[in-house]
Amino acid sequence: MPIKIQSDLPAKEILENENIFVMDEYRAMHQDIRPLQVCILNLMPVKQDTELQLLRAFSNTPLQVDVTFLNVKSHISLNTSANHLNKFYTSLDEVRDRKFDGLIITGAPVEDITFEEVDYWDEVVEIMEWSKTNVTSTLHICWGAQAAFYHYYGIQKRHLSEKLFGVYPHRVANRKVPLVRGFDDIFYAPHSRHTETPAEAIHACKEITVLAESDEAGVFLAIANDGKQIFVNGHPEYDRYTLHNEYQRDLNKGLPIHIPYNYYPDDDPSKKPLLQWRSHSNNLYSNWLNYYVYQVTPYDL
Repeated sequence: MPIKIQSDLPAKEILENENIFVMDEYRAMHQDIRPLQVCILNLMPVKQDTELQLLRAFSNTPLQVDVTFLNVKSHISLNTSANHLNKFYTSLDEVRDRKFDGLIITGAPVEDITFEEVDYWDEVVEIMEWSKTNVTSTLHICWGAQAAFYHYYGIQKRHLSEKLFGVYPHRVANRKVPLVRGFDDIFYAPHSRHTETPAEAIHACKEITVLAESDEAGVFLAIANDGKQIFVNGHPEYDRYTLHNEYQRDLNKGLPIHIPYNYYPDDDPSKKPLLQWRSHSNNLYSNWLNYYVYQVTPYDL
């Protein structure tokens, strides 16, 4: 089934060229079905990359998804044009009275800063509080997950001795929960971060159920409040070359960076990276939209 987006969003042409079913507003209006209303708070610097990655993941669900992109007002984006933001993004003030089936809070390149020092922290907290009454289920990704662990449960992040960077194996910890339905016992997912939410603190919180974790990368997937909040400590939405581009960027800046773990064949950056996580990424987003959004949200929002 399709994802519904504005007809002139740049990602639309790319998705169509990948043979992904995309529906514009006109065609969607002539279908007798209520699409899922999903809001994406996109905190990543290059908005278009994250848009494409998440829309690609949504395209594999058998549901029609109507996406609204949300932006913070308290931060000026330097890597995405003001024209793009003005045309395709909205603010909390403009959607405050709306109800959404799902919300995604993405990662953000601010992990080296304490939460309260992030210039848009108060706005993110306001959005998380708003989501309690206006959103059926919220999916928090990477820094978004760290922020939610801290805001809801007071669990502080900690710095790693070196950047966690690569594609790591994870094992399913609680197979009875629908979010991991269809997952293999061991699956892979990309990580790229300098901090982590301590696994022992997550396990110690009685309100949180850990669903998947890794010896190297820690807790990857957790859930609370019967799926009202879901936490993903990684980037399953990344495409094949995202880690490669980050690696080359850091090299060009002279930053300390190691070759992404378990990513290039023979650890050779000149070789095409292996795509080892796409099927489980698609499964994760499909399970979230189906079991924690579509199956529990009311028809009349």
